Amino acid sequence: EKVVARITDWPEHSKNPFGEIVHVLGKPGVNQVEMQSILVEFDFPLGFPKAVEKEAVNIATRITDKEIASRRDFRDLFTLTIDPEDAKDYDDALSIKGLENGNWEVGVHIADVSHYVGVGSLIDQEAFKRGTSVYLVDRVIPMLPEKLSNNVCSLRPNEDKLCFSAVFEMTEDGHVIGQWFGKTIINSDRRFNYEEVQKIIVGNKGEYVEKIMILHKIASALRIIRFKNGAINFQTQEVKFNLDDEGHPVSVYIKEQKESNHLIEDFMLLANRRVAEYIGKVKGRQKPKPFVYRVHDTPNPEKLATFVQFVNKLGYKMNVGGHISLAKSFNSLFRQIAGKGEENMIETIAIRTMAKAEYATQNIGHYGLAFPHYTHFTSPIRRYPDLMVHRLLDHYLQGGQPVNQAEYEEWCVHSSEMERKAIEAERASIKYKQAEYLLDKIGEEFYGLVSGVSKWGIYVELAGNKCEGMVRLQDLDDDFYYLDEDNYQVIGQRHGQQYKLGDKVRVRVKKIDLSKKQMDFEMIEP
Repeated sequence: EKVVARITDWPEHSKNPFGEIVHVLGKPGVNQVEMQSILVEFDFPLGFPKAVEKEAVNIATRITDKEIASRRDFRDLFTLTIDPEDAKDYDDALSIKGLENGNWEVGVHIADVSHYVGVGSLIDQEAFKRGTSVYLVDRVIPMLPEKLSNNVCSLRPNEDKLCFSAVFEMTEDGHVIGQWFGKTIINSDRRFNYEEVQKIIVGNKGEYVEKIMILHKIASALRIIRFKNGAINFQTQEVKFNLDDEGHPVSVYIKEQKESNHLIEDFMLLANRRVAEYIGKVKGRQKPKPFVYRVHDTPNPEKLATFVQFVNKLGYKMNVGGHISLAKSFNSLFRQIAGKGEENMIETIAIRTMAKAEYATQNIGHYGLAFPHYTHFTSPIRRYPDLMVHRLLDHYLQGGQPVNQAEYEEWCVHSSEMERKAIEAERASIKYKQAEYLLDKIGEEFYGLVSGVSKWGIYVELAGNKCEGMVRLQDLDDDFYYLDEDNYQVIGQRHGQQYKLGDKVRVRVKKIDLSKKQMDFEMIEP
């Protein structure tokens, strides 16, 4: 059985430590056991402490008349949420209203978590410790107890909800004429999922079509401006699974980002950027107030030079002149490699070439988005830094004094660390499910693309499901193969057969090691 153990002693001369079992997870191979193992491996808790659950149960949910009177009321305005089909926590809503001067008022309404979660409360301490919600293949490990994340704070339709909002007067071509930040109350008219909105955008018909098409038009304009200013269009493909009742994967598919995703994304980026500018842009010799930013540094010149050399060898040209020409080069490269064997590897290396985005109190701007000021304001149900941003923005809107920067910097470092762990846990759960998906397909043949090469073997990513396994060089019995590292290929010594990055190949599933999340293939034909 898989267990969680605590090391109690490791005497100097003994080979192994001594410990005690603190939690029995269960039999290996059982979905619940494996998902919990991943959480434990990355230090995430398996549940909420009883005291935190109790505090959540006792939270007052009734919205008083006094509270309503202290807020700007948006309940009569058309408001919608757009989320994935299976989402339970709706952080954000959009409202839209036509103005007499021909402009539009767009409200970006974010769940007012800070109203319910007091600073230093047990729920707050637990949320800080977790830093973020964790999204595994078959479950969400929420940052906040379910009563808050899926119920009280979630912007469910036809219910009065408390929000912290960024409201913009905008032209249809994406220019902001005026803005307002503050506490609001909303009542969402309709909960849409991305697929429904996508159909409306493509077919130009459906419920609330006029309002959705205007939002789509403004979001598209914001997007064009962003890319013109040097934003880099990183395309990451999401692997999704259809699971049976036991949690076993029945099929695997790739989730595409479409216009409906971009619609929400661009308004969230606008709110995040404008909140950061509001606090961070200062006049004259004023010092900016301490704040929590989402920053992304410029790429390391050596790493960038290595990357440019790497893509040159694969036949792609890049211009590293200035920020905008580099961004254009990246975007052009991503368009050229779309659907090719080298796509995944180039994108992975491109992301590694970049600095990591993180939270910081020192603003250095966001290189990838080409924003001089940027923060995370739009997801306080699932990210602790957004909750910090809400509290700070409210504090400064009320005329509060600058906060202790060193303290907030410490919290930023912790939040960045927890975010990295959550991403690793999510990847581990995907890798496990991919291996599990192939478990009953041993002996079956698939087309794939060479996604990497090493001195041990050839990595192949299967078409359609992105399962990546290795063909070991020692299993290629038609020749003795060696690695040509400079040209990203392996070559047969006698006959000169080459397997290089991006080549289409046919492989057979040879062996699956679920505990190691490893998939072994054998080559059938180049």
